Order: sequence, then structure tokens, then C-alpha cells
Amino acid sequence: MIRPATAADIPAILAIWNPLIRDTMVTFNAAEKSPDDLAAMLAAKEADRYPFIVADSGDGIAGFATYGQFRGGVGYARAMEHTIMLGPDARGRGIGRALMRAIEDDARARGAHCLIAGVSGGTPEGRAFHAAIGFREVAIVPEVGWKFGRFWDLVLMQKILT
Repeated sequence: MIRPATAADIPAILAIWNPLIRDTMVTFNAAEKSPDDLAAMLAAKEADRYPFIVADSGDGIAGFATYGQFRGGVGYARAMEHTIMLGPDARGRGIGRALMRAIEDDARARGAHCLIAGVSGGTPEGRAFHAAIGFREVAIVPEVGWKFGRFWDLVLMQKILT
């Protein structure tokens, strides 16, 4: 079931997110999230009226997704960037697609023109996932991410919603 995240979901979300931060190239961020960090993020998303959703498998949280404006300023008001993270047992089960469908539907309903994915050049599976759901590669920003002792490219992928 896809539903809005609540404060009660914070430990489960962190159990997915922090290992991905710590151990993978899914994000260039190397600083793990604290419960306070995530609580503040959930409150900010709510205040800005952007969703932060979870996939609740009945046995726990399998993944989450959110989005917000791509860059500041009114000129970017219809361009959104999303985040999606899945637990290791959720991959290949359609959960990522369900989360993205929910994010896309919400963004469309709010008048968004496009969604942007910033995918680490170190995660070919992230590029493949986004390509499979209709995103296309629009730019590679060379060597802007630093993690695990080296620079990595950022791949920008875009899906037009309107």
C-alpha cells in the first residue's frame, strides 16, 4: 500500500536510507540522516505541500519517495526533482514503479511539467530503472560527486509529464 509517511515511519525509513547513504553510490551524500533530520524533512515537505510517501508491504516499509521543486525561483515552479529509495528486499517487485506512479500522478495534478532524476554515475541500475519508466538521459555533469575517495558523474534524467 502506498501512503503518506508519518512520524512513526521514521525508524523504518532510516533503516532503508542510512545503509544506502553509508554503503552505496545511490547518493553522493555521506552523512547519515538522524531521526531529527528526517522529522524536519517530513515537516518541511508537509509545509510545502509536497508528498513524502512510503510503500507499506504489511510487513514494514519497503521504500519511500518524495519530490520538490528542482531549483528555486518561479521559473522552475513546474520542474520537480524526486528521490526514491527501496529496501534491498523491495527491488524487482514493482514497488519502485508504484512509488513513482504515485509521485508522477501527484506532480501532474499539481501542474508539474517534468520530473528530474539526479542519478549517480556509479549506479547503472538507477539509470536502467528510470529509463524503463520513461525517463531519458538529458545531461551528464562530470565529476561533481565525491564519495569513496573519488569523483563521480551526475546523470540527469527527465520525464515530461504534460
